[in-house]
Amino acid sequence: MADSPWDEIREKFQTALALSRVELHKNPEKEPYKSKYSARALLEEVKALLGPAPEDEDERPQADDSLGAGEHALGLPAELVEAEGPVAQGAVRRAVIEFHLGVNHIDTEELSAGEEHLVKCLRLLRKYRLLHDCVSLYIQAQNNLGILWSEREEIETAQAYLESSEALYNQYMKEIGSPPLDPTEHFLPEEEKLPEQERSKRFEKVYTHNLYYLAQVYQHMEMFEKAAHYCHSTLKRQLEHNAYHPMEWAINAATLSQFYINKQCFMEARHCLSAANVIFGQIGKIRTTEDTTEAEGDVPELYHQRKGEIARCWIKYCLTLMQNAQLSMQDNIGELDLDKQSELRALRKKELDEEESVRKKAVQFGTGELCDAISAVEEKVSYLRPLDFEEARELFLTGQHYVFEAKEFFQIDGYVTDHIEVVQDHSALFKVLAFFETDMERRCKMHKRRIAMLEPLIVDLNPQYYLLVNRQIQFEIAHAYYDMMDLKVAIADKLRDPDSHIVKKINNLNKSALKYYQLFLDSLRDPNKVFPEHIGEDVLRPAMLAKFRVARLYGKIITADPKKELENLATSLEHYKFIVDYCEKHPEAAQEIEVELELSKEMVSLLPTKMERFRTKMALT
Repeated sequence: MADSPWDEIREKFQTALALSRVELHKNPEKEPYKSKYSARALLEEVKALLGPAPEDEDERPQADDSLGAGEHALGLPAELVEAEGPVAQGAVRRAVIEFHLGVNHIDTEELSAGEEHLVKCLRLLRKYRLLHDCVSLYIQAQNNLGILWSEREEIETAQAYLESSEALYNQYMKEIGSPPLDPTEHFLPEEEKLPEQERSKRFEKVYTHNLYYLAQVYQHMEMFEKAAHYCHSTLKRQLEHNAYHPMEWAINAATLSQFYINKQCFMEARHCLSAANVIFGQIGKIRTTEDTTEAEGDVPELYHQRKGEIARCWIKYCLTLMQNAQLSMQDNIGELDLDKQSELRALRKKELDEEESVRKKAVQFGTGELCDAISAVEEKVSYLRPLDFEEARELFLTGQHYVFEAKEFFQIDGYVTDHIEVVQDHSALFKVLAFFETDMERRCKMHKRRIAMLEPLIVDLNPQYYLLVNRQIQFEIAHAYYDMMDLKVAIADKLRDPDSHIVKKINNLNKSALKYYQLFLDSLRDPNKVFPEHIGEDVLRPAMLAKFRVARLYGKIITADPKKELENLATSLEHYKFIVDYCEKHPEAAQEIEVELELSKEMVSLLPTKMERFRTKMALT
């Protein structure tokens, strides 16, 4: 039983804090917020016992209190005062209660009431916010308002509150620097107050949360460079202060790698992914922390899902690095340019020197054993663009390892779209590896592997529900057959007298490519099976490419029947003419297929003459 009003206040406050921490699932099913409401009632009792503040005159806060703008965002005024004396001490204690009431209302989804209490907290603390006793509370109130406004999609207001918190932290650390009082300490007896080390830990955690929320705000505002910087800083600080849960940290690091991949910063991307692997490996090996969420702690399915998601990020890393190398070394028809390859080899040493010295310092996660463990993962995977088949194969094998890992969770039953995307990435890995392969027979086998993994996918897919996916796969299979046919023709050209088996093989590949290109083109038709007069922008280039390749395929069919050959030439001409005519009617389409359009115009000019000569020859025989 409390012996004095102050003891009663402290007791009620501590009980309210304990009730606030009760997890929702421990409340009755029909009263999920029962403990929150009980905590609120106690906080209101404490507020009443503390009495009204001098500022409390039933008036709403001023405009600059309720928005994170003006002086909140631009800096701190000089007229800050010490939080001493009964008036100041009372204001600070009331601010603590207003803060907890604000958080309580937000937890129970009463956002407007929550905002009102948090703004009241800021009003009470405004004069004292840079002080040892108040700075942590002020930053936490602003952080919560930043989150609240972000959830309302008022991103600029959220940004102002969060940037104000960041500025206040930096100013406090520069001008004062000592670990500030934690908000819970205002109602503790002197002997129970926290040691300096614990205060510092809690204050740094508050700032880390501030950076984390800023990263999300900048991401939402499409300020991607800034978002990545803040995300990286957050992850780094979480490791430094040992304030993270391995699963969440690993996923955030893997997600950050995708930003670096898109920026072609492959060393940074590799570092993030390697760190993700190492930290993810800690799950179950280290004690759970106060940051551990219930969902992360005991759900095996979530573990396997996150493992699959990290694997997919690795796949993208390997694939993009290989594709980047291909773009750097291919000629105008997509084959390996030996001169470009030699130039890149000459640049390799310079690239190594620059990357290792400049970037490594900026992206390092962890220290000591953790840093060594991350480095050990990094050393197994290159961050340099592969310049030959052996280097490309190493990346391919790494990517393929993660394909198998991702498919363990993302199976066709239950994760149709994800499974298909993983298989498409696997196919793409084979496709880009084939670019580096000089043996044409082995290249054919790689494309054959692609077809073998892609064809089964569209057998069970409902084209009505998975129209876009179906189109992608049809086009990709057609292109694989098309590439195989070209390779077989090149092989046959080197033989003096290709036998009937080779001819049959070429024609079968041709036929299969035609089949899938036609399936793709037919998917563009309306319900009455009419091909559109205006092709949608999203499928314009693939549709034009399909038409061009169909035209070329008909011209490549090998037949001893002159009449059949003439028919094939006529069909080929028809498709070339479609491309030329469409681009005349829709000039914007010409920009999508400049090379193919020029070749089509050339064929429209040449084929009629060739066909006429063929007819004359047929008439004479």
